[in-house]
Amino acid sequence: MFPGFTIFDRFISSYSLCALVGIFTACPLSIHWYKKRGGSDISMINIYLFGAVGVFFGMHILFGITNIPHWHILTEAADFKDFIMKFATIFGGSVFYGGLLGGLLAGGISAKVQKLDIGLVTDCAAPALALFHCFGRIGCFLGGCCYGVESEHGVVFTNALIESVNGVPRVPVQLYEAAFELALFFTLWALLCKGVLKNRLLLVYLISYSVGRFILEFWRGDEYRGFIFGLSTSQIVSIIVFAVSVVLFIVKPKKAAESTR
Repeated sequence: MFPGFTIFDRFISSYSLCALVGIFTACPLSIHWYKKRGGSDISMINIYLFGAVGVFFGMHILFGITNIPHWHILTEAADFKDFIMKFATIFGGSVFYGGLLGGLLAGGISAKVQKLDIGLVTDCAAPALALFHCFGRIGCFLGGCCYGVESEHGVVFTNALIESVNGVPRVPVQLYEAAFELALFFTLWALLCKGVLKNRLLLVYLISYSVGRFILEFWRGDEYRGFIFGLSTSQIVSIIVFAVSVVLFIVKPKKAAESTR
């Protein structure tokens, strides 16, 4: 595919470009929706800035958790420099779920501190999350990461950044997930515009995404993601996210009804 290009001796990855396109497309849209409904654009920008910090730490921490069996190499470091290099190896990658949960936590704290309407904030952010992730998965496909299992009817990568991916027909699971996220974006956008399921669109996103991700994981071929009881780390997280989100989806309207009595 097209992993990236070099400008002034600096390599620019396709994934980074796609992620930036996703950010500068999805965030302004959600800010526009929030402002249109009476919110402050500055408040939403603050949420995204704090959320970005949560995304950064969350995605690396969860990646490190998937590498727990290799943590012992930290004790084998010859010196501080070697320790940093080994630490970067263990925590240097990223996992979307970690970024998502870290971003939601940091963004939620920011919204609380600013005393904003959490329901309105999350309703406007939910479609944006799906759109951003759509662009991100396109970047994964171009770069050859998050690749699928081998399949005679798959796509053959020739210059992926991960050498073992090249020359083997693989299921384009990245594009499947991108298409799923795009459909989820339009669905959530329509619900937002129609005012359906107010204050619960983020839960709709989490429920839908966790189901889709759980299924798509069976077509993933990158085995370094960590496995527990035959399920990948992301599948385990999907089960937890699904269960918690369903409970909150059911409980939330009841609490709202009780508060209006």
